Amino acid sequence: MAPVATNESNQRDTLKNLKSNIDTRLINPFYSPSSGDDDDQSYQYAKYKPYFPAVDWEPLGEVEVIDRGLSADPAKKSLLAVGKVKHLTPAIGTEIMGIDLRQLSSTQKDELALLVAERGVVFFRDQEIDIHEQLDLARHFGPLHKHATTPIPKEPGLEEVHVVYNDAARRPDASAFSKLELWHSDVTYEIQPPSTTSLKVITGPEYGGDTLWSSGYALYSSLSHGLQTYLEGLTALHSAVAQADGARAAGLHVRREPVESIHPVVRVHPATGWKSVYVNPGFTRRIIGVPKVESDTILNFLFRQISENPDFQVRFQWEPNSIAFWDNRIVTHSATFDFWPQTRHALRATPHGEKPESVGDYERRTGKAAKDRQIEIWKEQGVELPKSKNGVSGPRGYND
Repeated sequence: MAPVATNESNQRDTLKNLKSNIDTRLINPFYSPSSGDDDDQSYQYAKYKPYFPAVDWEPLGEVEVIDRGLSADPAKKSLLAVGKVKHLTPAIGTEIMGIDLRQLSSTQKDELALLVAERGVVFFRDQEIDIHEQLDLARHFGPLHKHATTPIPKEPGLEEVHVVYNDAARRPDASAFSKLELWHSDVTYEIQPPSTTSLKVITGPEYGGDTLWSSGYALYSSLSHGLQTYLEGLTALHSAVAQADGARAAGLHVRREPVESIHPVVRVHPATGWKSVYVNPGFTRRIIGVPKVESDTILNFLFRQISENPDFQVRFQWEPNSIAFWDNRIVTHSATFDFWPQTRHALRATPHGEKPESVGDYERRTGKAAKDRQIEIWKEQGVELPKSKNGVSGPRGYND
């Protein structure tokens, strides 16, 4: 009978270990930040390593934000005259060479805001701009956001910096999250989510750790006229609860209590007047006022278009001192976690934008019609648009 007892004991141990593993996997690393600190004090940027202060911040209220792109020359002559411009895809992504971000004039900053609003994300390489200068540049676009749960640098006075850090101490566990979940627009649960956001990589692997961005403009343009019209009348709930719960599950202090906000499913960018789908897998929880099965179906369709349709995306291969500026109002993004055990370290500055505005609210406020970006570009190019009863549509051939 002894072998039976041994087997029973082994089974109990196996179940106990399995339960322990399951409990661990409930901590989703997307919502549960890790210090990921290998305690290497000789590291050049040790003062910018993750820090989680046990302090409490007041709830955020509404603040006035006027988009700087509204003041820009539509031709962006001041900015583009000094830099070489390379568009990376038709829908999204531009790289500019030959510009020192530390030397931008106020006029050039406004034009950069408009370019980012049009192209979704703009990249610069070989930038010596430090984090204090990066924050000063970000303040030109709006008041800066302080994150309630993610790390800030160890150096005092940098509470407005969001630290992105992974090293050999933190190995991603693919059993704890799906790649779809990693797609997000930053902190969309806030009353006034971010606008022209910047991220600079200060340490990175030789290859790997790329970031991808997906255009909400392009997603909107890809839809049928009927679905566009339907989505324009919807709102959705964006929630910080999972992120706060994840931080607490990781033993971290939540500096500001989580909030939930309701935003339009299709919003209009104030500077371009273009319509963009505004949901993301990271923080959008449900569509308001429709049956759950309908909400789940619509959101799952939009989430998969964001993550899986390459026509909407651009992928950037970072180098140290590369910096990206993207407009969180009109793009979602995700990073690849393919570089472990190498170190990847970046610093983000995140200005607040205006309160998201629906198509109807934008048109009532401005007296202007909100536009479909792709149609406007085709008009500029003199393209004859195929027509249907309900708007622009038609079969598209493809061969590769």
